[in-house]
Amino acid sequence: MSELCTNPKKPKLKEDEEEEEANVSCREEQEEVLVALVEHRSNEIERLNHHISNYQNKLVEAERSLQNSKAKLAQLRGASVPSISSKKDQKPLKTLRNVSEDYASPSPSKTLRPCDSSDHPRSSCGSSVSKAKTVVVKQKSETSRDSPNVKDRGMKRKFEHKEHQELIRLIARNSSPTTVKCHTSNQISSQHKRKLRSLILCPVNEQLFATSSLDGMVSLWQLQPGRLAASLLSTTDCLSRKQRRWAEDMAWHPSGNTLFSVYTADDGDSQISILNLNKTRGVTFLENKPHIKGIINNIKFMPWESTCFVTGGSDHAVVLWNESDDEENKWKSKTLHRNLHSAAVMGVDGMRNKNVILSVGADKRIYGFDVQVGRADYKHQIDYKCMSILANPCDFNLFMVQSGEPEKQLRLFDIRLRKTELHSFGWKQDSSESQSALINQSWSPDGLYLTSGSVDPVIHVFDIRYNARKPTQSIKAHQKRVFKAEWHYSQPLLISISSDLNIGLHKIS
Repeated sequence: MSELCTNPKKPKLKEDEEEEEANVSCREEQEEVLVALVEHRSNEIERLNHHISNYQNKLVEAERSLQNSKAKLAQLRGASVPSISSKKDQKPLKTLRNVSEDYASPSPSKTLRPCDSSDHPRSSCGSSVSKAKTVVVKQKSETSRDSPNVKDRGMKRKFEHKEHQELIRLIARNSSPTTVKCHTSNQISSQHKRKLRSLILCPVNEQLFATSSLDGMVSLWQLQPGRLAASLLSTTDCLSRKQRRWAEDMAWHPSGNTLFSVYTADDGDSQISILNLNKTRGVTFLENKPHIKGIINNIKFMPWESTCFVTGGSDHAVVLWNESDDEENKWKSKTLHRNLHSAAVMGVDGMRNKNVILSVGADKRIYGFDVQVGRADYKHQIDYKCMSILANPCDFNLFMVQSGEPEKQLRLFDIRLRKTELHSFGWKQDSSESQSALINQSWSPDGLYLTSGSVDPVIHVFDIRYNARKPTQSIKAHQKRVFKAEWHYSQPLLISISSDLNIGLHKIS
């Protein structure tokens, strides 16, 4: 009889347990969402307070400068002739003169010209490597003698704290694309002997950019004002010490004075070099060697107030490098993680609104590692290997991942939404079906467009507002595959590099 009474209760107990587990799971999910929301809004308040404080300081400085200028103007208009002619009162005039000189275009006598057969009768730009080395020596000597500071060439660009712009709500909202008009294009010889590898723009001088190639040379270029052309300023041998390997990737120091290159961790070779553009000592190599094996695939300076950069390598490691206050060109390395990725780390980048480092790998995984907390807060895995990652320059929550999936190579994600893909883009390849990690992307300055290279000789342009996956347009740019097309941050210009050994300059609007 007791058995008859107890048996019917078992299913009911089981139902109660399942209901309780469901409630607990629901509460945990709600708690997780609320914790993330609280953290996001706290960071938003902190960021806004920082901006308020920054603008208040700027306001005080502007008011002080205004008062000084008014006082100097009144002093100049005064009737006291001896006081105006004194050395003390001549300083305002000198200051104004220096300001105008700072923003003047560079003097022709101090601007290096591209190497030309008339300038170098014994050597030619398109000749053998031994002849190219002769050009390098001459250009180095001219640079050290005539150009004391790289940042003085051309117009200077001031560092500013960027404001966050909400672009995620615009993604895939339009049924028709907004195209970019490409008016004229010009190709110039890169003067490299082997395929190009990297193209980067100077962060503080809008006229400078640099290229590197498999010949181990790093070339510094200057855009010619008013013309769709560029002059070669210098070429430097940046091969690694032991294996004499080329640079796998490059990054420009935020100050604009130095170029950083990464190599390989095999056989105890140098892992990072620094090319000093303002001093004659040229290339130096860092002693630290935190990566333990394989190629170092990527280097990025973080968009933070403190100067630091991050490297990702084939040893599955993501390494943070902080600048030492004690000595110039001394950097302290710290391995953030080596066990999160189970394959090579192919790309790294940093979020602007928080100290989070993004990394993607050939293991198909995407991580967002919080440096302050010391753990990965963002985790996601897609169905194809990841080859690069780029944070949006305007929307600080948006980032792009390049995958190996045909016709769906580019994916958009929101750092606040886990395991959620916002949109994807892609293209068909005529010459090859394989997806190359050497193909790179670039955001437009307004954060609304993406350009991508291709194994075909075209530049693909994508509008994130367009709800289709295909390119908004494809610009015929080169004779062979395009590795990268970089948007210029202040001029209506695209700069591209290709395996045809040419640099493309494309005027757009």
